[in-house]
Amino acid sequence: MKRISILGSTGSIGTQVLDVAARLQDRLQVVALAAHTNVELLAEQARRFRPQLVSIGDESKFVELQRKLLDISDVEIVAGREGWLRAATVEDADQVVMSVAGTPGLIPTLAAIDHGKEIALASKEVLVAAGEIVMRRAREKGVSIIPIDSEHSAIFQCLRGEDPGKIEKILLTASGGAFGNVPKEATRDVTPGQALAHPTWKMGKKITIDSATLVNKGLEIIEAHWLFGVEADRVEVIIHPQSIVHSMVRFADGSVIAQLGLPDMRLPIQYALLYPERVNTGLPRLDLLKVGSLTFQAPDLDKFPSLRLAYSAAAAGGTMPAVFNAADEVAVMLFLDRKIGFLDIIEVIERVMARHEPIQSPALDDILAADEWARRAALTSVQGEKIAGF
Repeated sequence: MKRISILGSTGSIGTQVLDVAARLQDRLQVVALAAHTNVELLAEQARRFRPQLVSIGDESKFVELQRKLLDISDVEIVAGREGWLRAATVEDADQVVMSVAGTPGLIPTLAAIDHGKEIALASKEVLVAAGEIVMRRAREKGVSIIPIDSEHSAIFQCLRGEDPGKIEKILLTASGGAFGNVPKEATRDVTPGQALAHPTWKMGKKITIDSATLVNKGLEIIEAHWLFGVEADRVEVIIHPQSIVHSMVRFADGSVIAQLGLPDMRLPIQYALLYPERVNTGLPRLDLLKVGSLTFQAPDLDKFPSLRLAYSAAAAGGTMPAVFNAADEVAVMLFLDRKIGFLDIIEVIERVMARHEPIQSPALDDILAADEWARRAALTSVQGEKIAGF
């Protein structure tokens, strides 16, 4: 019986983690749940899985959560930043599933590592912002970090039993998002609703918009660099609209190993939760005869300048990847709020990155400060105000 704590349990990944846990009740026990604001769903999850600890990030909703769980006497209810840390370090947990959107997952991830917890990582921003710190800490503590992202899970599976020193190139597949076949200029006036209409995946709003701009692939390039010890310029993005080949690895002898599956996050989630075992839980099967054909093409770098920015951020190093990520988070929020247009997302990121002088070999405080600066800079760049230097 593996005991798991889930941070971000009410989000897209978190709810699918619980779907997998429900299929594996004889193998997995949920000991802690943490969410930011969704009290209603968090309370439902607590009633179903009966964890020993439940945390709500928004402290103003603590009393409401208590009220909803009054009749469950054996659950501890906590809130705020300390609540996140309690969920990340709960004594009985063997593994912490980190599915918190953005950099708020960084400090809980480090806390979990310090307490010797295995990490099932869905929050790519943790490694984008602080990959050097997180991976070093994991090595020092002897903690495994198992990726949940479908692409990085695929790479992880392709590398099983292989010599990482023989990697020639990582081939990172991308669906192309909602506008894969739409000319760049035709996307200038698209609405958030149109951008959220992903053709193959069902995901949260932020990552769906990032899929449409290909920023998600930019973030994944940087994440792959830290997870697999491969320089960013050896991670190549390939557009694959069917979302069946989740990624590939080419080795020194020219062989290519690929991992295939339906676009269903429950499969990489289950692999991370049970690694190294594979168990039949009745998930849908891939039928290649029904798929018919698989196609691949190079990304249009004029249409998707986010890839250029990602490689630039990786090359600059230091605090620049954190700035790339933070500026994107704000720009996506502004687009979803209809404050800027779709093509403005990349323009905001580029303006913020151009104003940042990265700190090399940054401490955690440097990364958090760069993240905060980039968020302010993104907002003020849209508002036309002068951006303070970092």
